[in-house]
Amino acid sequence: MPTNSRESKVPVALSQGRILQRMLRLNSVSVSVILVIILGTYLISPDVQSYLNQRREIVEMEQSIQLAKDAVVDMQAERDRWQDPVYIRSQARDRLYYVLPGEVSYLVMDSEGLDFSDTSNTLGAMLAQQRNADEISLEVSAAKANWVDSLMETLLRSAMETPVEE
Repeated sequence: MPTNSRESKVPVALSQGRILQRMLRLNSVSVSVILVIILGTYLISPDVQSYLNQRREIVEMEQSIQLAKDAVVDMQAERDRWQDPVYIRSQARDRLYYVLPGEVSYLVMDSEGLDFSDTSNTLGAMLAQQRNADEISLEVSAAKANWVDSLMETLLRSAMETPVEE
């Protein structure tokens, strides 16, 4: 039975659940793309990690090279200073108390740096007590710069004193 009536299709609104299901439907192409991405990430991650480690090591080496270059520059400057006769004389004056003929050297002792409370009955304490027994005067006098006595005192103290255990 033929019908002459035309049938028209009317669009029906899909429910929210159906829309979500249609969007999440996985086909073989999307699954294969996801697998390729995961596999590529897995394969490339060790290379990226080794690259980052190498970059870190390179930065550390560059820093150590820069420190070494700075040390070389400092040593060259020190060597150049020691080539200067004026610097050598000043170092001899400071370190060895060197005095040119006709000059007078004054040595200022720091009285606040002395330890007056040493009662250990050692040779060093006895020598310090003998030195401290003299009154402090405001008059300038010539110092007895006898390095032999100082050396002997140091040798005696190191040989006879025993360390104090605390």
